[in-house]
Order: sequence, then C-alpha cells, then structure tokens
Amino acid sequence: MCGIAGFWDVGHRLGAESGAEVLRRMTRAIVYRGPDDEGYFQQAEAGIALGHRRLSIVDLSPEGHQPMASASGRYVMVFNGEVYNHNRLRPELHAAGASFRGHSDTEVMLAAIEHWGLEAALARFIGMFAFALWDREKQTLTLVRDRLGIKPLYYGWVGGTFVFGSELKALTAMPSFANPVNRDALTLQLRHSYIPAPYSIYRNIHKLMPGTLLRVDQALAQTPMDVGALVARAQVYWSARTVAESGVGSRLDLADDEAVSELDRVLRDAVALRMEADVPLGAFLSGGVDSSLVVALMQAQSARPVQTFSIGFQEAEYDEARHAKAVARHLGTDHHELYVTAQDALDVVPRLPAMFDEPFSDSSQIPTYLVSHMARQHVTVSLSGDGGDELFAGYNRYFLGEKLWRSAARLPWPLRRGMASTLRAAPGFWARLMQLGMPLLPSSLRVKNPADKIDRLATLLSTPSLDALYTGLVSHWDQPASLVLGTDGEPLTALTDPRRQAQLRDTVERMMFTDLVSYLPDDILTKVDRASMAVSLEARVPLLDHRVVELDWRLPMRQKIRDGQGKWLLRQVLYQYVPQALIERPKQGFGVPIEHWLRGPLRDWAEALLDEHRLRGEGYFDPMPIRKMWADHLAGRVNEHYRLWDVLMFQAWLEGSRTATLPAPVQSI
Repeated sequence: MCGIAGFWDVGHRLGAESGAEVLRRMTRAIVYRGPDDEGYFQQAEAGIALGHRRLSIVDLSPEGHQPMASASGRYVMVFNGEVYNHNRLRPELHAAGASFRGHSDTEVMLAAIEHWGLEAALARFIGMFAFALWDREKQTLTLVRDRLGIKPLYYGWVGGTFVFGSELKALTAMPSFANPVNRDALTLQLRHSYIPAPYSIYRNIHKLMPGTLLRVDQALAQTPMDVGALVARAQVYWSARTVAESGVGSRLDLADDEAVSELDRVLRDAVALRMEADVPLGAFLSGGVDSSLVVALMQAQSARPVQTFSIGFQEAEYDEARHAKAVARHLGTDHHELYVTAQDALDVVPRLPAMFDEPFSDSSQIPTYLVSHMARQHVTVSLSGDGGDELFAGYNRYFLGEKLWRSAARLPWPLRRGMASTLRAAPGFWARLMQLGMPLLPSSLRVKNPADKIDRLATLLSTPSLDALYTGLVSHWDQPASLVLGTDGEPLTALTDPRRQAQLRDTVERMMFTDLVSYLPDDILTKVDRASMAVSLEARVPLLDHRVVELDWRLPMRQKIRDGQGKWLLRQVLYQYVPQALIERPKQGFGVPIEHWLRGPLRDWAEALLDEHRLRGEGYFDPMPIRKMWADHLAGRVNEHYRLWDVLMFQAWLEGSRTATLPAPVQSI
C-alpha cells in the first residue's frame, strides 16, 4: 500500500530541477500513505515525472523500491495497492522467459504487462490497485484503477499541466494550483454525503472510474477536457454492469448446501490470498456477519490466533464491542478492544477535512479512523468485512423498500401527498410522539432515530415510483441545487444516468447494483482508504474479490434474501464457524451521536462555521435554509444532523483547504 503522484509537463513549463522539487512536494503531501521509502523517476525530454511513497508490505528489501522499470526498460510504473495472486503468476511468467530480482508484486505486474499486454495482464490480476504506467516506446501514460474502486486515483490539469495522484492534496501541492471549487459537484455532496466519481470538488480534476484505464498521449496531456469527454475516452476493462446483467441471465442452479459450499470455497481463497504479507496482519471485528465471517475464515486458515480489533462506546446504542468480544472468544483470536470516550471521538473532528481531502460527510468516518488508529499500534495490515451488504442484500432498504412501496401505493395519490406534507410540516412533533410510544412496542418494532424514520416515511408517501423512492432513501438534501449558489445543477450519476444503470428486472437487484457502483466505492471504500491510510495502515477487503462479485451475481435472490432477512447465504457460511446465537441481532450501524454533539460539545464549532455573515461572504450557500435548520435542530424540534453534517464538512474543508498536511495524530487514544 502506497501513495503515488506525478505530472506530464508537455510544455516544459517546469525546468528539470524545479520539476524534481515539485514532484517531491507532491509525494511528501501524502507521506503517511507511504512512510517507509520514497522514489522518483523523470524523463526530462518528455516532461514526465512519477513519484512514489512506499508502505512496505511485500518484499521489504530495496528490490521492491518504486518507481520500478520492467526488465526490458520499456515500462516504468508507480503502483498503489496489492496484487494478491502474484506468487501464482510468477511460475507461469518464469516459464515464459521472465526473470525476477526480488519477490514483490510490482515486479510480477510489470513482467505480466510485458509478456501478455496490459489488458490481458489486468484480467489475470486479483487485487486492489491504482497505478500509472509510462511507456517509453510509445510515449504514453496509462492510468489504471481496480475493478471495484478500492484504491483511489485522481487526475486532471493544473495550470495546463497534466497531473495525477492518490489524493487531492498531492495535486494541490502543485505551485500553480488555482482550480476553482466545482459547485456542481458540491450539490452531489449534499445529496449523497460524498462526491461520486468521476467528479471531484475541483474543476478540471477528476476521479478515474473503477474498472477503467485511461491512456494519455501528448495531445491529451496538454488539452484540458471536461468530465464527459474524458469518461468517453476511458477504456472499460471490467464492467460491473456486464457482470450483473450476464449473471442474472445465467443463474446458477445450486441447491442451498451446494451454494454454501461454493461460496465458502471462493471466500476461503479470497481471504487466504489477503493473508499474505511480510508484516504483522490482523482484522477489524465488529461482531456483525461480514467482519465475523472474514475473521472466521482467517482463523480457520491460520496456525496461530489472528489479531482482531474493535472499539466500543459507553452509549449502548452505538456499542458493538461486546458482540465482537463474544465472537473473538469463540474463534480464539488475540482480541484487542478499546472503549473510547466522547472526547476521543470529538478530537478526531478537526482532522477530518485534511484526512478526507475533499468534502465527505459520512459520520462513520470517525469510528473508522479510531479503530484504524488502534489497529496500527499492533499491525500494518488489517482485513475488513466491507462489501457484504451491497453484494448480499444486507441493507434493510433492499428487502423492505418494495414491501413498503406496495403498501403505500394502495393509497390514493392525493391522500399520500397530503400525509407527506403533514409529516414534513411538523417532523419534530411526530418524532416526539413516536418516541413516547416506543416503550409500548415490542423490542422488534422499536427503531432508532425516529425523526429520520419520519422523514423517510414522508419520502415514501410522496414518491411516484419505487426507483424514485430509492433515490429519495439514499439522499440527504432533496433539492441541493437550490441551496448551492452559482451551480448549473446536479451532474448525472449512477442514480440518474440511464447509460450507467444495469438492465435488471428485479427492483432489489437494481438497488444493489446502484450501491455497488456508487455508494460502495465513493462512500464506504473512500472512508476505509482515507481513515486507514491516515495512520499508515493497509486495509484489505476480501469480500470484494472480483471472483466473489461474479459468483454473487449468478446466485438467485432467494439465496440472498429469505424470510424477510438479507445476507442469507453469507449467514449459512458463517454458521459453520460461529454459532447463530452470537450473530443474530438487529443490524447496527457504525456511528457516533452527531445529533447530540451538535447541540453540546460541537455547538460552538458548528455555530462558527454556519455563521450567517460567513456563509454570505463565502458565497457558496444560501444561508437562510441552513440557519433555519440549525435553529430547529438546536431547539430539538428536528434532528437534522445528517444534512447539517454535509454542510459542516464542506465548511470545515473550505476553511482548511489551504493546508495540505495532515495534523498530528490524536494522542489520547
């Protein structure tokens, strides 16, 4: 796991000496991604410069140093990530005439590209990666991102110079950086809590889409292009849409026990590959289905106790540590847990803008950082259970959405619209009424965050179709373009662009696919990457092995959702290793009590960022709806912490956007 950065200065605006210094500035801005080594390559006559920061995981010797040239010298590469099956590819490449100096995956990748060609090599790689490949012979630069978007890669133009990097702060380190804020992308952040690829918070800077490669020649490198034109030029080498559509068109006809056996086999291999490292390795463990399954498969293939990590909170509704401890005890892991205080979590908040590098407002970023920080005290690599919800229908909205929609659709449209208006006119009243009635209900019917449920009920009642309902359920601000000043409107995304949507009949599968290509890479994987890399920890996600994804889409829905519960097949695999009684409980999010903090310890911080004069002076938001929402939240009339956190994270990012370095780690945990 590493950080990469570079530029192609076609016009030779930077001299060789100043270019070298710029390259060092770019890589040192992301030093925490690779604190163990640094390396640079420049070809002055072409104006190309590649930089690398190394977190040594495989082949700790100098033979793993990057940038690395291929055996013939034709290719030079900087690489972030891991190709887990490199030891399986090595003998085949050796038989084809390749020779190796060390045992790094980077060297195997270069040999594979030389012997098989880039596209054929990519088809053979199992892993997570983002890399830049310079072809000296053809004078082209190729940027590549892994199939599911586990590793990030930004690119674009700064002052006419083509640049790329693992994070935005590497690009903003360019001395001529003056790219304006992309106000259209800001509307997307308010809707989703993240900015989906291919957009970024800056104009002329883009995210490479998962499963694609972009070949850049001299003409392209000196011609800034808009997002749409660049997306059209990118080459898709692995398509989630094709996998989904072909999968549902060629379902596997497996009995339940056969399906359990097949999934167990594929997952075992995915986990085994990700346990290879030359440094200490462990796993995050929440005690839920996904992380427990990953740890169970690790322990089943390990000769010694696996190191596992969980954090706990004193607030019972946010605490999963006791469940994780029970699973760890059963599996016999070497378990580490840390109960963090509210102050520990609050101390992370000032770090968030620099950590996430562009506005990002999924508040589970805080506990993700805390557990990464704890794990890094013991290991350099940690496996994670991310991906199970999106692949195996783990979110409640998947199997409840259609049921709720059918119930609501029985009501006449005018009545539904009137009920929605009534709920939205006094959401605080209805939430308090719901809260008062909660103790009278069976525990299975009690819900957290009743205000949020009231809002979602209003969305359900006012929505004309199930697909539109899904968009509403995953949106924070319904009309963000009305809040952002100077925007041309929301750009198209996987939710709204028909060209990016899979042709799937099943409405639940359409929801799952949309999450797979948007929410998963742009929220979940972004969160895990930034939070773990901030402490120089490599996070690996075995459930997102592309072979698991391809198998998943061939499985029928009855083996994912059964008896009103998602992840049925994953659970059956898990129950071979962990008793059902240790796992079965209501789904619990990985969150923190932001709604209470905004009324308490974060109130002054938020008030300063949401000051009316400040908002007017900065000129990004219409202050009036924000100020009203803030006042209503403080008064307890509503719980609007999700929408307020979206605005606050942009405001905090804007305030710190001129600071390119990450603050010192929190010392209290």
